[in-house]
Amino acid sequence: MSISGAVKKVVIAGGGTAGWVAAAALSKRLQGLVEVVLVESEEIGTVGVGESTIPPVTLFHNLLGIDEQEFMRATDATFKLGISFEHWGQLGDKYIHPFGTTGKGSFLADFQHYYLHGLRQGIDAPFGDYCLELQAARAHKFAKTEQGLLSYAYHLDAGRYARFLRQFSEKLGCTRIEGKISQVTQHTNGDIRSLVLDDGREVAGDLFIDCTGFRALLIEQTLKAGFERWDHWLPCNKAVVVQTQSAVTLPPYTRAIAHDAGWQWKIPLQHRVGNGLVYAADYMSDEVARQRLLDGLETPALMEPRVISYQTGRRKQVWLKNCVAMGLSSGFIEPLESTSIYLFMNSVVRLLRLFPFAGVTPALAAEYNQQSLREIEKIRDFIILHYHQTERRDSPFWDYCRTMSIPDSLAQRIELFRDSALAFQTGDEMFRLESWTHVLMGQRLQPQSYHQLVQQISPADLSRHLQQIRQTINMAVERLPSHREFIAQYCASGLQ
Repeated sequence: MSISGAVKKVVIAGGGTAGWVAAAALSKRLQGLVEVVLVESEEIGTVGVGESTIPPVTLFHNLLGIDEQEFMRATDATFKLGISFEHWGQLGDKYIHPFGTTGKGSFLADFQHYYLHGLRQGIDAPFGDYCLELQAARAHKFAKTEQGLLSYAYHLDAGRYARFLRQFSEKLGCTRIEGKISQVTQHTNGDIRSLVLDDGREVAGDLFIDCTGFRALLIEQTLKAGFERWDHWLPCNKAVVVQTQSAVTLPPYTRAIAHDAGWQWKIPLQHRVGNGLVYAADYMSDEVARQRLLDGLETPALMEPRVISYQTGRRKQVWLKNCVAMGLSSGFIEPLESTSIYLFMNSVVRLLRLFPFAGVTPALAAEYNQQSLREIEKIRDFIILHYHQTERRDSPFWDYCRTMSIPDSLAQRIELFRDSALAFQTGDEMFRLESWTHVLMGQRLQPQSYHQLVQQISPADLSRHLQQIRQTINMAVERLPSHREFIAQYCASGLQ
């Protein structure tokens, strides 16, 4: 039973990446069915540091019919094949969490079981040697082919991306209203009626999307949806960020470099490098973090560093009454695995699938909330894994992370892999089986056993199988151009 009238007008409160992702998707897919209005103020800054993505972004762009070369030129984007994790298991450790598949398993036993059996047979090639994306990333190579050779995502300039999506949305009929929201009015049943701007203008709507960032002006300040904190599992709550001049190298991967109270990112764009140092305020001061970031820069800074504070956790209801929270207003995990922009995109795709054309109903809101909860909790567990599965004992921060209690859902997955090398991926889960195996083994969790079915293959056949995979990958990587060469001929922005 509908608790509101038919939805003919959607009002998005707030711009930035989240707001314009929502506007672009709704304007494209609901064109002629629903009016889309976005309210934002140039005076209100956005966080705007989310410069790294994961492969589903390409599916979202296909859904909207976005031209890849045009998008990459407009956002100074580069390609991304994975994330390089440094100093996470122990000081000096380094592994890459790649996109794409790793090795070739069977219906009953995934590839890691064959790999582990090979280790016992003396075949000691690293696990990463069996992944094309990982080997291409190490070699700083990339290419696109009609066969879809590589699984990839992008590094991009978040500010330019929002502007690109704004132009895309406005061409499709989205109306942008400049102004600061001073008041939110409600109907007698509690639904949001309108946004009142500081100059007195009023923007009414049927469905409201809260993209006001951490302020959560509609979903929390107005509707009191509630917030579940996760800082006992994810203790980092600040980041100091700075942009620097381009580096000599252009690796097709993000670097995530652990330090004694968090980690540092390096994201290579065509025209600059994005840098940020994530830290827990209980273990590091702003001053020390700022200096640590500056000391680790490889090229001169283009701006003064700025500090961003955040709270990890999730909104208890992301769809409440006639308001849907998207972006940072719906919750925040942290930037470690580049999931923020993905979550923005998947939120609006979920809304499109469940869109309340005839009016908001409790069933629609409940289903949206359940799907959102399952998604974010699975991503949360994967991020916690990086902090908890460590052997570092060099600082109080890592002592806390190593010994902290973790969600039962994550503990069960770790035990399953430790006991029998089993990893899994449910249908509604973002991170693939290979993601779990690369991170678990990359952070020194060695399984005590593996699937005995792999013993049915003879040592000679196993050696031949593993060698063939490695040789095929090496030959493919050898033929690829460098990442920089491919960018230059495919999507150069001209701003380097």
